[in-house]
Amino acid sequence: MEWLSLLLFFAVCGALLLGYPVALTLAGVSLMFAGIGALFGVFDTSYLLTIPSRLFGIISNTTLIAVPLFVLMGVILERAKIAEDLLTSMSAVLGRYRTGLGVSVILVGMLLAASTGIVGATVVTMGLMSLPTMLKRGYSPSLAAGTICATGTLGQIIPPSIALVLLGDVLSSAYQKAQLDMGIFSPDSVSVGDLFVGALMPGLLLVVMYLLYLWAVSRFSPDQVPKEGQSNEHTSIWPLLGALIPPLVLIVCVLGSILLGYATPTEAASVGAVGALILAAIKKTLTLSTFKYVTTETTKVTSMVFLILIGASLFSLVFRGFGGEDLLKSIFTSLPGGLFTAMLLVMFVIFLLGFILDFIEITFVVVPIVAPILIVMGADPIWLGIMIAVNLQTSFLTPPFGFALFYLRGVASDIVKTEQIYKGVIPFIIIQLILLIIIAIVPSIVTWLPNIVYG
Repeated sequence: MEWLSLLLFFAVCGALLLGYPVALTLAGVSLMFAGIGALFGVFDTSYLLTIPSRLFGIISNTTLIAVPLFVLMGVILERAKIAEDLLTSMSAVLGRYRTGLGVSVILVGMLLAASTGIVGATVVTMGLMSLPTMLKRGYSPSLAAGTICATGTLGQIIPPSIALVLLGDVLSSAYQKAQLDMGIFSPDSVSVGDLFVGALMPGLLLVVMYLLYLWAVSRFSPDQVPKEGQSNEHTSIWPLLGALIPPLVLIVCVLGSILLGYATPTEAASVGAVGALILAAIKKTLTLSTFKYVTTETTKVTSMVFLILIGASLFSLVFRGFGGEDLLKSIFTSLPGGLFTAMLLVMFVIFLLGFILDFIEITFVVVPIVAPILIVMGADPIWLGIMIAVNLQTSFLTPPFGFALFYLRGVASDIVKTEQIYKGVIPFIIIQLILLIIIAIVPSIVTWLPNIVYG
């Protein structure tokens, strides 16, 4: 019976590859397997009785309220054209350097990641604004496309991130379940704020690695970057400060309120949404049509997330009903090398799933199953969450189904070829995998700041 759980998993992946909607596929295939299993007496139907309480718990989860608020904040800042002002001002100041425009793209992408956290919006915005200019200045198409795609994915790891909000909620449940499995009854949990704090250093380290790669390309492959920078010694820094200060203030208000303990991530998300509305009003971009657009887009994204979460919850219940969790536990505990081998296997599977699945599906389908087992085996939950987040970030870049590649392809179909985009992202995928290895070898990169902040 336990092996039927693996058959269920592969059936879901197969249905997704055929192009069926994710949420309906997760729920539909799972209920079909449950019905057939109950008919032949190999499925524990008592798991289905918990569906109403599980769905009510999802809808009433206060942590997940941060999702629509962060989405609203990101869409408002996108429409307010904060990125355009930042990129124009920063590239003017750094234009005297050969890679000044590329550095500006990475730094602006970092700020957008810390203020919006929406990968699609960042890639599309940077692609429309900077790709034609980078090509005109003399950057190779592959380097320009790879830089923009990789920079757009920073929203996955740099807080406040929607991916970290979802991971935090899933890991909180996984941590509590792991403690019950170990016979520990404790009110301690893993919060979204823990992941936000833990992700700060890896996110900044990844930005530094991107910048170092750009420097290495200019040094060892100079034909991929402009032959010389633009002379702009008399450019004033004041326009840059005017474009930089508003989003920085918003970032400090959102992250600072969480780090200092003044607000929960959900409360901080509301601060961010209101702050984004104020910035849009100051820039006189908060029109009625803009407000209609941002509320519609927020509703679409939020509905998608919650519908996938409901489908994934049904999948998880049926998977457990077939004994899949016990099967995985026996497999992981029997592996030579203990936690190291188990983590290596999980990271490899998540990396492969990133080729065909979005981070939301992987977070809701895979993490609830494997996280409790890994935590029982000794994995630090915050470290585990950041490892998974960095791994999931690669899913946006891995060909052929990386969403960042699709976003850039959609807005740059006339000026770059698909193979140039694929070629350009490969070095950045390698950089992210190197970061994953560094975090695995030195877990304190993730854990030391949460220990300082939360004692």
